[in-house]
Amino acid sequence: MSQLSERPEKPVVGVPMPHEAAGLHVTGAALYTDDLVHRTKDVLHAYPVQVMKAHGRVTALRTAPALEVPGVVRVLTGADVPGVNDAGMKHDEPLFPDEVMFHGHAVAWVLGETLEAARLGAAAVEVELDEQPSLITLQDAIAADSFHGARPVMAQGDIEAGFADSAHVFSGEFQFAGQEHFYLETHAALAQIDENGQVFVQSSTQHPSETQEIVAHVLGVASHEVTVQCLRMGGGFGGKEMQPHGFAAVAALGAKLTGRPVRFRFNRTQDLTMSGKRHGFHARWRIGFDADGRIQALDATLTADGGWSLDLSEPVLARALCHIDNTCWIPNARVAGRIAKTHTVSNTAFRGFGGPQGMLVMEDILGRCAPLLGLDPMELRERNFYQPGQGQTTPYGQPVTQPERISTVWRQVQDDAGVADRRREIAAFNAAHPHTKRALAVTGVKFGISFNLTAFNQGGALVLVYKDGSVLINHGGTEMGQGLHTKMLQVAATTLGIPLHKVRLAPTRTDKVPNTSATAASSGADLNGGAVKNACEQLRERLLQVAASQLGANASDVRIVEGVARALGSDAELAWDDLVRTAYFQRVQLSASGFYRTEGLHWDAKSFRGSPFKYFAIGAAATEVEVDGFTGAYRVRRVDIVHDVGDSLSPLIDIGQVEGGFVQGAGWLTLEDLRWDVSDGPHRGRLLTQAASTYKLPSFSEMPEEFNVRLLENATEEGAVYGSKAVGEPPLMLAFSVREALRQAAAAFGPSGVGVELASPATPEAVYWAIQGARRGAASRNGELPAAAAAEPAHTGAEALSGA
Repeated sequence: MSQLSERPEKPVVGVPMPHEAAGLHVTGAALYTDDLVHRTKDVLHAYPVQVMKAHGRVTALRTAPALEVPGVVRVLTGADVPGVNDAGMKHDEPLFPDEVMFHGHAVAWVLGETLEAARLGAAAVEVELDEQPSLITLQDAIAADSFHGARPVMAQGDIEAGFADSAHVFSGEFQFAGQEHFYLETHAALAQIDENGQVFVQSSTQHPSETQEIVAHVLGVASHEVTVQCLRMGGGFGGKEMQPHGFAAVAALGAKLTGRPVRFRFNRTQDLTMSGKRHGFHARWRIGFDADGRIQALDATLTADGGWSLDLSEPVLARALCHIDNTCWIPNARVAGRIAKTHTVSNTAFRGFGGPQGMLVMEDILGRCAPLLGLDPMELRERNFYQPGQGQTTPYGQPVTQPERISTVWRQVQDDAGVADRRREIAAFNAAHPHTKRALAVTGVKFGISFNLTAFNQGGALVLVYKDGSVLINHGGTEMGQGLHTKMLQVAATTLGIPLHKVRLAPTRTDKVPNTSATAASSGADLNGGAVKNACEQLRERLLQVAASQLGANASDVRIVEGVARALGSDAELAWDDLVRTAYFQRVQLSASGFYRTEGLHWDAKSFRGSPFKYFAIGAAATEVEVDGFTGAYRVRRVDIVHDVGDSLSPLIDIGQVEGGFVQGAGWLTLEDLRWDVSDGPHRGRLLTQAASTYKLPSFSEMPEEFNVRLLENATEEGAVYGSKAVGEPPLMLAFSVREALRQAAAAFGPSGVGVELASPATPEAVYWAIQGARRGAASRNGELPAAAAAEPAHTGAEALSGA
């Protein structure tokens, strides 16, 4: 067992415990960025001047009327920027644009004594626009050949030979929607300037170091003149990885120019209409199977809807390509990617970061092709699993470690769910109920863990031990409700060998741990846990030397367990507090800076080859649904999940992450339906689903009636902190089982052997049209077409399969 994964005697990691701030959350005592405004004097409020057109050039911007509004202090424009007028890392996102690129784009910001004064001032600013043609949909952009960014191609084997050897070849298209983050806390920042001109920004950001970098380059100052702190976030899900930077820069610029604190916070409508979403995708594919249903070749093109700027679209697309295989070995593959440029908000990171989009393409292909191959969908998936001992690699050339876990969780979830017996019960139910059908689907997940960009796979920490024996830890990760801080407390207490109550955690700040990576890519516990462990190990080694001198033993024979140092073979002991006090008087350093870098990664973005991931997280889910044949309405009856988190650092946290990820994935795949005005009218490009009243989120009524989650046992991950695995993103893809169950339930309304198309999101309307498609399959065998089919909309999110 590696030193990183080995657990000491009586570890605090692995103990189920609630979130470290759970009590604060439920009582309302937890502070978020905007709560700090009420503790700050003389705060100004920032409000955006939005242009409600999808595309156009600003020909005039008159701010004088705003300054006549009582309470307005200043209007910020591009002329006020002393540094670089850009909010992104690609320098394609002007902070104060002279070209409007989406409906609601902010061209200036008003600072007011009150939020209402700022709002009225923003309404008074006069903007003249030379309106230009706009591309709103992904189809618009593809037709107009509107693309930006890299166009990677992933290739392995010989696809033409693979297709030649295929007994069955199918082709098709599939377009699926994005997703709104809908975190509870909207984007927020509070900026202050001290007497030395030092900028201090409180920001709801997943990436404080990058927020610091953007603020510094907008202000034209060095990074050491800017400090960014993230106390906590009320949710992030990727939406606060890149997008908070410009908003923080607006607040910082306002503070710099006025000398007063400046607060920025979106209301819900502004957040929905001005911040990016999960990328919607279009896929065109051709796949070949041998006579036994094993994949021989895949040729596909994935097009991501990037929105108006690149943001993180390139790495999102790269991860989508890297995950199109999911659990399937594809010996011959060619997958191309491209990013469409549309006049909508700039799409960004979202839990899974392109992985769900790539994996959904494969799961959709398997779900559609299984009936045409005469195979049960579960059987088709299982036949294509990566197999141990075969030397199989992913289409980008990385060996798949622990492929046996794919089959292990697959079997375990079937046993836990009683799949065989329940499918017989479902068949009997369906035979007796012509207007209501049930189905049970099982799908798997193989998700790579690490940042696509190798350089991001590093973490830092600062651990301080005080004379009284108390411990304060700082690390580079941010807390957005996912329980990272809880795990870091457990890691520190375990490594030092002390009770948890001895350890406290400080808010994430750039002046404590510099140059951090975003808390993203499910890497927060791996990177920061490794760094915290490293820092604590340095301190422990120093303290063991002190303890050894006091106990009359060799340092290698001393153990610190539950806050007491003891020498092997001796009854002598030394309490932690006394040990620390003794170390202080011996002038032993009681602070340490820790660092961790993920080893074994390499990636060539140009050739699209390498081993970009440290390991793969594995899982499987079995979902049963019931569908109404008259309306397409459905309910999720039961969900069973077995998920691999290695040796869990904090089981209660991890089970919560699995449950939450699954529900969020189910929302994306079945409920959450983003709609824009695509007419040629005056509101073209406007987001229509800009509130919870029009954008349906999962609620208690969508929860499965029975929900069982089990963590894979005996699953130590060598080379990861205390044998754990990442948990943040992988469970989201377990929700593929919901969509596939809905497809199979819809198919049950028709004859066997008919491939059923299902749009995504699979709303009740989409399920209804899938049912109609299944019924048409029955009617076409009788030479008839149901009259209801004439009412079907032209676009259902997918085009028909063609077989060759």
